[in-house]
Amino acid sequence: MLRVAVVAGGYSDESVVSLKSCELIFASLNPEKYDRTRVRILKEGWFAEIDGEKYPISKGDFSFEKNGEKINFDVVFNTIHGTPGEDGYLQAYFEMIGLPYNGCPFYQSALTFNKKDCIAVLSKYGIPHAKSIYINKGDQYSVDYIIDEVGLPCFVKPNRSGSSLGISKVFKKEEFEAAMTKAFHEDKEVLIESFLDGTEVSVGVLNYKGETTVLGITEIVSHTEFFDYDAKYNGLSDEITPARLTPEVEQRVRDIAEKAYKCINMSGFSRSEYIIVDGEPYFIEMNTLPGFSPASIFPQQAAIAGIALEDLMDSEIEFALNRPSAWTE
Repeated sequence: MLRVAVVAGGYSDESVVSLKSCELIFASLNPEKYDRTRVRILKEGWFAEIDGEKYPISKGDFSFEKNGEKINFDVVFNTIHGTPGEDGYLQAYFEMIGLPYNGCPFYQSALTFNKKDCIAVLSKYGIPHAKSIYINKGDQYSVDYIIDEVGLPCFVKPNRSGSSLGISKVFKKEEFEAAMTKAFHEDKEVLIESFLDGTEVSVGVLNYKGETTVLGITEIVSHTEFFDYDAKYNGLSDEITPARLTPEVEQRVRDIAEKAYKCINMSGFSRSEYIIVDGEPYFIEMNTLPGFSPASIFPQQAAIAGIALEDLMDSEIEFALNRPSAWTE
């Protein structure tokens, strides 16, 4: 029986969401096929959690000891949203120690986690995006210039963060500095984007049984000003799957989402966000470890596509075990 480490937690404010995702993924891994262990990676330490007991993880080979027995894992199922599980650090670590893991390699993780860099790469492939300005903490900037460039309202967001943490929709010049402070609380890099007035959709794409597969398109109707943390996790939005799109627009979104996935050599699960304006989808961001809590979109899309969560997990494990090393691909 394969020993699977279901890894959750992380060092960011997204750790709460990660722990919820871990439980649904843990339950979806068939216990007749897999010997499952929850592994927490937190600022206070790395440990395996079994029946309420904590066993420290050795960072040398990701093993732990229980009752004098050394236990190694055959494969990792990573469910960390944010750093260090979604930005490439853990993926590179698992590559270095030769431990198979789900999802994409370290480069794709780092690229997609950095919104600015991901947009820059995808724009070379003709994928549209909102006009944006990038600012490092400590940079000098002119609020008037920024507003002239991107217009109002605009979005101020951390460049490297998820779950809509630290994002503000700015309507007036007087609101700008408070939005920057909020964003810098999450990251030392900030992205300011023009507001796109259109239909927001989320698209699940993955490598399923060896094929790039678009699961489905979810329309986001937020009860707040935008799809923020409360809208995502506290029920303040309507998530309509499949999205209410014409066949032509739906196909355009599917084509763009699949193209984005393939252009950067993605693998594993992904969920990308788009705003559709006049039938054209504009890329916002791509999540390489989308939420798997009961409130999350990706499991809804799998259900609409007729794919059982257990089958999704089996496909990911199979891919992880048979993927060549990122260093030798």
